[in-house]
Amino acid sequence: MNLPFPVAIGIWIVIGLLLLVVIVLGLLRLTRRGGDVVPAPPAPPADLGALRLGPLDATYVSTTLAGDWLARVGAHRLGERSAATVTVHDSGVLVERSGAPALFLPAAALRGAALAPGMAGKYVGADGLVVVTWQAPSDGAVDAADLDTGVRTRHPADRSRLVDAVRDLAAHPLKENP
Repeated sequence: MNLPFPVAIGIWIVIGLLLLVVIVLGLLRLTRRGGDVVPAPPAPPADLGALRLGPLDATYVSTTLAGDWLARVGAHRLGERSAATVTVHDSGVLVERSGAPALFLPAAALRGAALAPGMAGKYVGADGLVVVTWQAPSDGAVDAADLDTGVRTRHPADRSRLVDAVRDLAAHPLKENP
């Protein structure tokens, strides 16, 4: 059956709009669902303290519930992949994301860091991601939650440096001044 050209175009537009609505509704559902489980991340402090490492060019992959690399957190825009710059300071790890709010992981909240082959939304294999495990402190409305935040550094040599810096900060949150 041959449809007239305007009818065929109209059908494709309707299908496209329906797909767009499904995508938007899915993203809204993911955001609402995570908001009940994950507190809002803390804002970066005015004084970050001494710079320990960075800035490193990276890609922010996503944040998931700790230990479950497929449970992406959509709340607070933590599930949005973006270009990022990562720095490690005495007060914590700062991930400045393009097109999304900066993500600050306080030194006292850090639990560790490791290399991983992937997490929700990104699989690179061969330990290509740096995954930082941390605890988002309670914001008063939602209890604290253990999270994994993944970044892929632009330069492979930076991955082990970032893991070492985060592990050192987690073990020694306050740098001694001479």
